[in-house]
Amino acid sequence: MTHWRKSSHSGAINDEACVEVADLSGGVGVRDSNDPDGDRLLMSHKAFTKVLRAAKLDALNMPQ
Repeated sequence: MTHWRKSSHSGAINDEACVEVADLSGGVGVRDSNDPDGDRLLMSHKAFTKVLRAAKLDALNMPQ
């Protein structure tokens, strides 16, 4: 059974925009916590680390 973990920022300002992550054999899985049976994104551990670093630097240019 895959163990999905919800973002530690869940429930903050925008409860609607939350993701869950899982450590999978092929990399890191990411899914929408509001649609757990929907599509999932699989990326390598290296790519996921880069995404996290960019998010911490607020370098993703995501709309507010």
